[in-house]
Amino acid sequence: MRKRILLSIFLVITLAASSISCGKNSSKSQENESQSQVTSLKLLNIKSEVNTQLQALADRYQKETGVTVEIIPVAAGVDAQATLKGYYLSDQMPDIIACEASGFSNWEGLLMDMSDQGWASKTDAAYVDSTYGTLGFPYTTEAIGLAYNADILEKCGIDPKSITGPSSMEEAFKKIDSQKSSLGLTAVVGYCAEPENLGWSSGNHLMGAYFDSGLSRTDTKYIDQLNNEVKLDENRFLGYANMIGLFIDYSDPALLVNGTYGDQVHNFAAGKYAFITQGSWIGATLVGDEASSYAAAGNFKVGMIPYAFEEGQDTILTSAPSWWAVPKEGQADAAMAFLQWCSEDSAQQVMVEEAGFISPFKDCKYVASDPFASTISEYISAGKTSSWHWMDMPENLGQKGFAFAFQSFAKGEVDAAGFTKKIQQIATDWFKKL
Repeated sequence: MRKRILLSIFLVITLAASSISCGKNSSKSQENESQSQVTSLKLLNIKSEVNTQLQALADRYQKETGVTVEIIPVAAGVDAQATLKGYYLSDQMPDIIACEASGFSNWEGLLMDMSDQGWASKTDAAYVDSTYGTLGFPYTTEAIGLAYNADILEKCGIDPKSITGPSSMEEAFKKIDSQKSSLGLTAVVGYCAEPENLGWSSGNHLMGAYFDSGLSRTDTKYIDQLNNEVKLDENRFLGYANMIGLFIDYSDPALLVNGTYGDQVHNFAAGKYAFITQGSWIGATLVGDEASSYAAAGNFKVGMIPYAFEEGQDTILTSAPSWWAVPKEGQADAAMAFLQWCSEDSAQQVMVEEAGFISPFKDCKYVASDPFASTISEYISAGKTSSWHWMDMPENLGQKGFAFAFQSFAKGEVDAAGFTKKIQQIATDWFKKL
């Protein structure tokens, strides 16, 4: 225990000292780079399922530039930030590291600002810090929206683009519900408000629609209102609550309160729900663990529409689940050259077609085989995306706090107005404890 405490103290002191001297170290690093040709780089990969594909990416870069890129894998379930701190303390920091949104604070002042890089103007998914600039390179993107079975909508004569607000959403739900039996549907919507295991879905991802739907990627007014004033915009939230009420009305009763993520995705894959309140990550499950159910249902085309709880909201919510970043003390120029190459045609082909990433770059001409890739690429190319500002909520507020209000609403304990008040009360109580 004493050893771990001393290590933690040493890390804090080391990070602080490095922060003070980062300008000097960065200059020294860049000077060293200019004095000798960089022949190798190291990249930390926290998506172990694509190690082979990233090695193929590295092989292509070596073939084109002569520079070797060593892919350092972090196994699934291993704390990547703890691994990085170990590398830092042993002076073996990779030239390119991987961070989720919460991880950047560990390296405050120690990462390169990449705002001036060519790739930065080609994506809306970079990790941008208000103080330190563009710190994170997005290598893939995920999306949050109301996913749908396109075959079902087509059979009902519903153009998904016609669902532009609460009235048209309700009209579509009613039309599908009236044909539910002939379509072989269990329910119109696969929505689950079970909080213990699915709180991350309702309390984080669905709650994110309130914060960001219809807004520009840099608009933080509603998350700022929560964090700074501990308030909701009551008119906006009531409209959002009415949409959640609509999901409740048209959901599968067997799923709504006591269901599991597996139940939710399986039934959608099997063609039992026309819509599902999950993100693009379920695409991998449709063609993976649920491939047989998906095939039996005809491998139907899928798509995604915005959570349009106000008329005219036309954005889905997209973000990189994690980013690549460049430490100042490493071979920074060479590392940034590699990232720039990763945004360009040769690398994008490998990353999309072999690794299956959904490209966050507007000029990418490749489309992944993921079922949701095409529709997400269309939204990105059209600039119709909002950000994931739910990630800026206090830790666990969504999953361990707001999720229980969604459950209460689903159980019929409160109506839309009561749900609004319950969310506000949970936020008030939570912030008092901070």
